[in-house]
Order: sequence, then C-alpha cells, then structure tokens
Amino acid sequence: MVEGLEVIPGLYTYAATAIVAGALAFGAGWQTQAWRYDAQIADINQKHATAALKRSEAARTDEIQTALKESTHAANTSKNSDEFTTSQPVRDAIARADLAIADRLRTDAERRAATYRQIATACTTASGGIADRLEAFDRHIVEGASVVAEHRQALVRRDSEVKLLRGQIDADRALLSEPR
Repeated sequence: MVEGLEVIPGLYTYAATAIVAGALAFGAGWQTQAWRYDAQIADINQKHATAALKRSEAARTDEIQTALKESTHAANTSKNSDEFTTSQPVRDAIARADLAIADRLRTDAERRAATYRQIATACTTASGGIADRLEAFDRHIVEGASVVAEHRQALVRRDSEVKLLRGQIDADRALLSEPR
C-alpha cells in the first residue's frame, strides 16, 4: 500500500464503482447526444429535401410556363405568317390596280399632249387673223379714247359756259329786282 497513508478498506470497490458509473454516465450522455444530433441531422435533411422539392417544383412550373409561352409564340408566328401569305394576292391586286391607273393616266396624258399640240398648230395658223383683228381693235380703242377726250373737253367747256351764263342770269336778276 502506499506508505504513510492508510488505505480505506473497500476504497478500490468505490473507485471501481465510480469509474463504472462514470463510464455508464459517459456512455449514456454520448448516446443521448447522438440521438439529439441524429434528430438535428434528420431535421436538416428534411429541410434540405423540402427545399430541393420546392426548387424542383418551381423549375417544373417554370418549364411548363416556358413551354406554354413557346407554344403560344409558335402559334402566333404561324398565324402571322399565314395572314401575310394569304394577304399577298390582295397586295398584288392592289399593286396591279395602282399600276393600271398610272398607265391609264400616262396614256391619257400622252393623248392630251397630242391634242394640245394640234390645238397649238391650229392656233398658230389662226393667230395671223387674230393679230389683224387685235390690231383693228386697238385702233378702235385709240379712236374711242380720242372721242372720249373730245367729249370730255366739250362737256367741261359747256359746264363752264353754263356756270358763266348762270352767274350772268343771277347778276341780271339781281339788277332787275332791286328797287330804285
């Protein structure tokens, strides 16, 4: 035994019991902690699985919406293409009608131009007689203006004579009407 110390009888028994109790307590604590961690890990795994499920559902929903959009876009593209293709004959008919109108207007303009040239030729021939008539007309205008000038001169002279005579008559009446 240890020198100087006296050993308590049964001490080894107590120590062995304490070691065994400590080992059991440690083992129980270890197991309890393992259960607790296992529960936490299971909870984390559950959360990850739920999140993964939600992501996969969101991805599937997005794929479905994208597929619907693509389908709608394809249908609209096809519809627009069909409308364009089926409206081509109408556009061609409009273009032909516009070209026909332009051609008709061109032909009419050419015919009118020919008519105008014929009229101009006829006018050139007739313009010699017209020039003579216009010259005679101008002489008549000059003669008429001379006649008007003579008549105006005579009228102004007559008006002056009338005023003179009226003044003389008024003077004569004034002379005759005065008492003497």
